[in-house]
Amino acid sequence: MNDHGDDFGAWCGDLGSATKNRSEEEWLNVARYVRHAANKLLPQALPLCLPGEPQQCGRAAQQHVLAWGAVLKAAAQQVIEDASPAPAHAHYTGHTLYQRSLAELRGQSASPNVPGSGNG
Repeated sequence: MNDHGDDFGAWCGDLGSATKNRSEEEWLNVARYVRHAANKLLPQALPLCLPGEPQQCGRAAQQHVLAWGAVLKAAAQQVIEDASPAPAHAHYTGHTLYQRSLAELRGQSASPNVPGSGNG
C-alpha cells in the first residue's frame, strides 16, 4: 500500500480524540483483519506494511485501519461491478444496498446487545 492518507491531517485537522478508544495492539489486530480481507478480494497480493512487520513504515496501526479500510471498500465495489449484469445493478447494489447495510451496522453498534432485543 503506497497511499496511507498522509494528506488527511492537512485537509481536516487532527480528530484523534473523536475515535474509539483502542490500544495500539487492538488497532493493529483490526488493521491485520482488514488487510487480510482486502488481500482475499484483490487480484494481486498486497505488500506488508504494518507496524512490526518486515516492511514497517512507522505509521500508527489506526492509520493503517483507515487506509486498508479504503482499499477494502474499493475492492468490494470492484467485486460488485464485476458481478453486476448491468451498470444499474452495480449502482443499486453499491449505493442503495450499501447504505442499508451501513445503517444496520451503525444501529447495531449504537445499541447494546440486550437479550430479546434482536441484537444479541
